[in-house]
Amino acid sequence: MSELKNDRYLRALLRQPVDKTPVWVMRQAGRYLPEYREVRAKAGDFMTLCSTPELACEVTLQPLRRFDLDAAIIFSDILTIPDAMGLGLHFVAGEGPKFTKVIRNAADIANLAVPDMEDSLGYVMDAIRLTRREIDGKVPLIGFSGSPWTLACYMVEGGSSKDFAKVKGMMFDVPEQMHALLSVLAESVIAYLNAQIAAGAQSIMLFDTWGGALSTTNYQEFSLAYMQQIVAGLTRENEGRTVPVTLFTKGGGQWLELMANTGVDAVGLDWTTDIASARQRVGDKVTLQGNMDPCVLYASVDRVEQEVASVLAGFGQAKTGHVFNLGHGIHPTIAPENMQRLVDSVHQLSEPYHA
Repeated sequence: MSELKNDRYLRALLRQPVDKTPVWVMRQAGRYLPEYREVRAKAGDFMTLCSTPELACEVTLQPLRRFDLDAAIIFSDILTIPDAMGLGLHFVAGEGPKFTKVIRNAADIANLAVPDMEDSLGYVMDAIRLTRREIDGKVPLIGFSGSPWTLACYMVEGGSSKDFAKVKGMMFDVPEQMHALLSVLAESVIAYLNAQIAAGAQSIMLFDTWGGALSTTNYQEFSLAYMQQIVAGLTRENEGRTVPVTLFTKGGGQWLELMANTGVDAVGLDWTTDIASARQRVGDKVTLQGNMDPCVLYASVDRVEQEVASVLAGFGQAKTGHVFNLGHGIHPTIAPENMQRLVDSVHQLSEPYHA
């Protein structure tokens, strides 16, 4: 593998000094880029795009050609594990992900098994290996997975949900079934992320998209406990480097201290959590990633720069410990020039904080 030319992102995650705040953006390879839409049209459907390593590699690299980003994230989907378990993932226009089979009872759960990572999910590892070759050490490559609770939400609901009635109904009515489902998912996520690391992922991100739908007690029992199990089971060194881990629970700012205690290197913040108070709460225990509201990117480029300055000032003076990102994924109708101003502003405005 090529020597890493820009390790600013990895150094910040490990709380080592950096010359400026590193920046990458969730969903940075996506529909806001016209070149992505061209490749997506060529693929024909989303799953073909995800499962064809050459296409996944191409869209992973696209934002790096436009913007001076400090990391790439492999193009994939958080629902690849349940798809590999035989639930039949497909995407419906205007509705998002759907499963042909859903999980409803103990028998459905008993039929689930940890997928073979190089067989049914080998296309992800092939995409990582190919992207590492093509990226040629320019920036680190991030691998990722959905959290067990988030995967369970989609598997029980059959798709996205506004009230999570079915999955919460299972959690409250037959908690032993929910724990059985979460256990096989946690085992699968550990195997999946370790396979990504072996294939060349240099950092890992765990997306707990729907953890914020839970109460504090239920979050600890049904989401956080399984993420902690995953963190404990991950390979934390590869190619002579530490492999840092970031945990992101959307809507989970009230549990920041709990997340920081899982053994992760960094905690992601959405835009509802003030980054200054977050830093006071966790101190130097973990790096903080975030947390500009993605909708700021609908404003003028000057307003984007103002908001970047505000987030950087909120984190404050520090040689390390902050990875700039949005508070969630970039929206598909954002203008690329606003993304350009975001990236440039982070690098230019953050230098004084690292002096």
